[in-house]
Amino acid sequence: MSFGQPLLLLTLLVLPLAAALAWLLERRRMRYAIRYTNVDVLATVAGGRPWRRIVPGALFLLAVAVLCVALARPHMTRSVANDRATVILVLDVSGSMQAQDVKPTRLGAAQHAIHVLLDRLPSRLKVALILFAADAEVATPPTTNHALVGQAVDDAEFFNGYGGTAIGDALATAVKLGREVEGERSLAAVGPRKQPLVSIVFLSDGHQNRGALQPLQGADLAKRAGFPVYTIALGTTGNTTLAGNGLYGGSLPSFGFARGLAPDPRTLRAIAQVTGGRFFRAKTAGDVQSAYSQLGSSLGRTRERTEVTADGLALAAVLLVAAGVLSALWAPRLP
Repeated sequence: MSFGQPLLLLTLLVLPLAAALAWLLERRRMRYAIRYTNVDVLATVAGGRPWRRIVPGALFLLAVAVLCVALARPHMTRSVANDRATVILVLDVSGSMQAQDVKPTRLGAAQHAIHVLLDRLPSRLKVALILFAADAEVATPPTTNHALVGQAVDDAEFFNGYGGTAIGDALATAVKLGREVEGERSLAAVGPRKQPLVSIVFLSDGHQNRGALQPLQGADLAKRAGFPVYTIALGTTGNTTLAGNGLYGGSLPSFGFARGLAPDPRTLRAIAQVTGGRFFRAKTAGDVQSAYSQLGSSLGRTRERTEVTADGLALAAVLLVAAGVLSALWAPRLP
C-alpha cells in the first residue's frame, strides 16, 4: 500500500489523545458513582458485562484511525477487469473427444468445464470460440454474450468429425482472429500496452495428424503476435473406448490405435512455453474443470494501482454507526 498524502498520516496522533480523553471521562464517571447515594439504583445501572462499555469506544477509535488513513489517500494494487481484452477458446472436436476415459466423455467434460470458465470471466470480456478437427472454424466471433458462446460449446458435438487433429492450423486460425481483434482495438488504445489484448485457451486430446502447419509453427505465430497460449492436454492413454451415438448405438473400441486416442502433453507443454502461457495436464473431469476454473480467475484481468480512499471512508462510516448503536444499547445511563 502507498499513500498520495503520506504526511496526513500524522493525524493518527489524535488516537492517543482520544484514548486519554476517554480515560478521563471514565474517571469522572467513577467519581460520580461514588457520590451517588441510591445504591440499589446504582447497582442496577452499573451492573452488566464490563466489555460492553469497552467495545463501542474501541469501534469509535478504530473508525477514527480508518478516517485518518483515508485522508492520506491510500493506493492499492488490485486485479481489475480489462475491458479491451479478448479470450479465444480453441476446442478439439475430433473423433477422439468421444473417448470415455474422462467421464462422461472427453468432450462432455470439456464442455462442462468451459461453462465454469465462462462463469468466472468478467462479464464485459469478449470471448470467441474456435472448433477444430482436421480443419478449424470460428464457431462464435468475439462477443460479450457469454451465453451465446456457451450455447456454441454445447452444440460442439454436432460439429464432431473423425477427420483428424490439426493443432497447428487451429492455432493459426486463433492467431488470425486475434490479430483482427487487435486491429479493431488498436485505435482505442491509450498509452503503452502493458498486458496482451488476446489470450488463447487451447484444449486438445490428441497428436497432430492433419493440417498444413506443425504445432510449433502455429505456436511461433502466436509468439510473434504476442498472444500467450494456455494449453490443456485432456485424456489418459489411448487404451479406451469411444462413446457411440445414434448411428452406431454403443461403445466403439479403439481397435488398437492407441496413439490416435492418446493426448500429446509434450507438444502442448512446448506450445505454452514458447508463447508465455501455461500448460495443464487433465486426466479427469475434475482436472479439466480445475484448469478452466484457474484460468477464469486470471484471464481478462490486469493489475492496476487504484486509490481506495472511498473504501476507507465507507468502512469508517460503518464503524461509526456500529459504535453509536452499541453505545445506545449497552452503555449505562444514570438518571
